[in-house]
Formats: sequence, C-alpha cells, structure tokens
Amino acid sequence: MALTRKFLAALGIEADKVEEIISAHMETVNGLKDEKEALQVKADQVDSLTEELNELKENSKNDGKYKVKYDALKTEFDEYKENQQKEATTKIKTEAYTKLLKDAGVSEKRIDAILKVSKDQIDALELDDDGNAKNADDLNKEIVEDWSDFIVTEGQQGAKTATPPTGSSGAPTTKEEIMKITDAGERQKAIAENHELFGF
Repeated sequence: MALTRKFLAALGIEADKVEEIISAHMETVNGLKDEKEALQVKADQVDSLTEELNELKENSKNDGKYKVKYDALKTEFDEYKENQQKEATTKIKTEAYTKLLKDAGVSEKRIDAILKVSKDQIDALELDDDGNAKNADDLNKEIVEDWSDFIVTEGQQGAKTATPPTGSSGAPTTKEEIMKITDAGERQKAIAENHELFGF
C-alpha cells in the first residue's frame, strides 16, 4: 500500500505529522533513486569495459599491436574493480561500526563526527558472513570506554566541558595535536575529552 497523505490521515495522524512523515519518506525514496542511478552508471561502465576487453583480447591473438592496448586497458579495468570493491567494503564496515556505536548507546547526533575520526577502527574491523562485526562484545566495551562522554542513558546528559583544558598537565589542547596521537585508543579518549574542538 502506498504511503500517502490520505492513508496517514485515515490512521488518525495529525496533519503536521503527516507532512513530516511524507517529507522524510520522499527524502528516502529520492536517495534510493539516486543510488540506483549511480549503480546503473557503474554497471554500464563495467559492461562497456568488459566488452572492449574481450574484443581486444580476441584481436591480440591475431595482431601483436593490440596487446599493449589490451594490457593497459586490463590494468585500468582491474584497478577500477579493486577501487569499487574497496568502496563497497568500506561502506559495509562503516555501517557495521555505526551499528556498534548505536548498540553501545552513543548519541546519534555524535555518530557522524565519531566516524570521521575512527577510520583506523573501521578499516581494521573484521566482518562475519552477514556483514556484522566480529568480536562485537569486545568492540562494544572499547567503544563504551573510548566514547563514554557521548553515551546517553535515559535521564542522563553527556558530560559538558565549560572551558577547554589549559594544557598545564601537558595534555594536547588543539585539534591538530590530538589527531597526531598515534595510539587509537588514546586519540579517541583525547577527542572525547576535548569534543568541543571537533564541533560536537
């Protein structure tokens, strides 16, 4: 059944809420359409490259001058496939890490910002056959420890820092200094303690 204003009104939903629901629904639909179109463009590119590769491969058997072009195109095609695979893997890992953050109770308002500074953790994430993170319990404990300032429980607000650290203890006090910390756990802890420097 289509999600229409008439259908929502029949369910007894208030008019202003109906508009919010319809608006959110249209954003989702439009996003899916854009993603479908982008995937179709990539599929067409793969089909075109595959056809050209096959043609060059056939010609290379009969004429050596095609071999150089064939090899160059094959390399380009292989790199394209590898990049597409990396993008797909990164997307799946990001989704899995996002789920871990949500399951740990991290505020959804902070998740995008956390993802931006968690590239190492996302890259190192191991997935099972269903696309879920392996060792989820251990990772959950790490997230709770690293991002405790952003975990909100009912009736409790995240910690607020009235003023940034003065640096008297020798701890990093700028965004640049924090991002230079090589230990991922220490870096995340410093980010959480100085979240106002990162705009969240």
